[in-house]
Amino acid sequence: MRDKDRILGALYGQAIGDSMGMPTELWPIQKIRSKFGRHITTFLDGTDDNDIAINFKAGEYTDDTNQAFAILDALIETDWQPDTKILVKHIMKWADAVGAWTNNILGPSSKAALKMVKEGKDPKEVTKTALTNGCGMRISPIGTLYEPDQFNDLVKMVYEVTKITHSSDVAISGACMIAGAVTAALADYSWDQIITYAERANNAGFKLGAPTWAAHNKERLEVGLDLAHKYAGDDDAFSEAIYNTVGTGTTISESIPAALSIAYYAKDVKKSAVICTNLGGDTDTIGAMATAICGAKVGASQIPQDWKDLIDEKNPQHNIEEFADQISRFNA
Repeated sequence: MRDKDRILGALYGQAIGDSMGMPTELWPIQKIRSKFGRHITTFLDGTDDNDIAINFKAGEYTDDTNQAFAILDALIETDWQPDTKILVKHIMKWADAVGAWTNNILGPSSKAALKMVKEGKDPKEVTKTALTNGCGMRISPIGTLYEPDQFNDLVKMVYEVTKITHSSDVAISGACMIAGAVTAALADYSWDQIITYAERANNAGFKLGAPTWAAHNKERLEVGLDLAHKYAGDDDAFSEAIYNTVGTGTTISESIPAALSIAYYAKDVKKSAVICTNLGGDTDTIGAMATAICGAKVGASQIPQDWKDLIDEKNPQHNIEEFADQISRFNA
């Protein structure tokens, strides 16, 4: 039986990691240090010199969580039966409302695929070569819908909601890796068991995607896990090693293994969010994925109340409590 507190933990974790990582998004570590110092520990406004974060205030989440919740809205509308047209409709509705086409809010793969849909074209030629992380940034809520023994249903759902913009092997596998980690965390698996389940989901998803030359998520995750063990207890050394070795860019095979490695290392919502925002690279997306996994493991009751209140206050377009109720009632 899925626990509502853990479902809420995953949803708030997604939102918290995203919004805390927003001000430093796509900045190299040197620029973050120069602008903010070594350790950001709270939510900050986007600054005028970050052309992506400039659109956001402290506590507001970005396209990562807005798309994640648009997908939930679409699935709720269709009684949890994924319908490509309805999924695209809800993401388009959000994109149009926030001016995502002109305000540098949409990621490149999603933007290209949705633009083709908007023009009445088949986006498959774009989606089958998509190597950026829009597939993983919005997938964590899907992991809350299933228990571990519903493995095939989980992988199928991830594929159906991911293929609208990303249908490559590395994209489907990466999305399955993150969703699988959330499913296992929600079931209170040990952290090593979470990794095993996530890797199994990754392997199943890989077979469903169009072949690419991209590095494999599982192998890069193994590197990240080795770093987590090597630098246990030294957050700065671990973060630097992830940044330099696994990578923290927008490609799937950097950011998704980095996120799961950070979740495994941090094991806590607050620690995960802080590590991610200070990391350098695609901080909001890595934060959303890593912190969702941590939230699913520890539950919303272990997340600071003022953080949850800020998320609710600054993002009135969504009701996270209602999402959790809807998810709790879902039966595969």
